Amino acid sequence: MMKKTAMKKDMMYTIDLTRIDGDGAFPCPKCGTMISPDDESEEVYQIVETKVKNDELAGLILTCHKCGSTIKLVGFLSQPEN
Repeated sequence: MMKKTAMKKDMMYTIDLTRIDGDGAFPCPKCGTMISPDDESEEVYQIVETKVKNDELAGLILTCHKCGSTIKLVGFLSQPEN
């Protein structure tokens, strides 16, 4: 007899940094663990992928170490000056 295995599709959360006040820290959308850009220890999260456009940082993909969520950070590109 075969057992049914429930496969859960991994969800990617998107955080727009232009909507965050303060120093850029934000809670993980799934578990609430604070993710701070000042934390370089990789104990709380790990940078999985870096996206660059025209030599500027365009986005990051992180993994939360507490719950395993994948988080996409957008809003890095500077606005064109008038």
